[in-house]
Amino acid sequence: MLGAIVFFVLCVATVAGMRARFRLPDHHLNLESKDVIRLATAVVGTLSALALGLLIASAKSTFDTADTEMRSSVARVLLLDRVMAHYGPETEEARQSLRTLVERRLERGWSVATTDQASGKFPGDYRDIEAVQDRLRELKPQTDAQRLLQGRALEISGEVAEAHWLLVETDSEGLPWAFLTILVFWLSLLFGTFGLQAPPNLTVFSILLICALSVAGAVFLIVDMANPYIGLIHISGDPLRAALLRLGQP
Repeated sequence: MLGAIVFFVLCVATVAGMRARFRLPDHHLNLESKDVIRLATAVVGTLSALALGLLIASAKSTFDTADTEMRSSVARVLLLDRVMAHYGPETEEARQSLRTLVERRLERGWSVATTDQASGKFPGDYRDIEAVQDRLRELKPQTDAQRLLQGRALEISGEVAEAHWLLVETDSEGLPWAFLTILVFWLSLLFGTFGLQAPPNLTVFSILLICALSVAGAVFLIVDMANPYIGLIHISGDPLRAALLRLGQP
């Protein structure tokens, strides 16, 4: 959606620049004036390129970090299930709760649920992992091996819970909208000056249209990768689906 808005704004800025070309006096667009416009445009263009590069790098970093955290969480869930399996049949309910956690995560499509305004709590995964931890604490180990396994299971379940809250905090950060707004203003100024200096023919307008589409595509990528669990470019749920097949095995 934001990419389409940016494309529209840039197209409007280009057309406005082309229309202004016919209304300005000739001395406003003489050689000296165009030289100054080009110098000013170069400064704004450099700033825009740097801003776009920083935003793309930041979004890519967010995407890669989320992908790594998801895979690490899947590994912890599988390890937790195996530790509980080695403990004995007493952990059957806890293992079932763990499976429910994974199933709900897949059903929710990786999006973080919104806050319940009435209770001020986050519904979903934190309750499932706390149910697993409660059942683990209720265990009464009979041997030293079971006590070690219980402690290890509680440690891993704590890491899974920590990963969930990291997801919540990361999702709540959002995009730097002020930065994006300034960037769109810079880009609009650039395309407006392009239209102001460009001869009004189909070839020039087509090139500027393609450039506007390219810039809007870059903004789309930034927004999409900054939300790695939803959108067109999102983290695959295949590792979690594969883990679901392994959960509960003896």
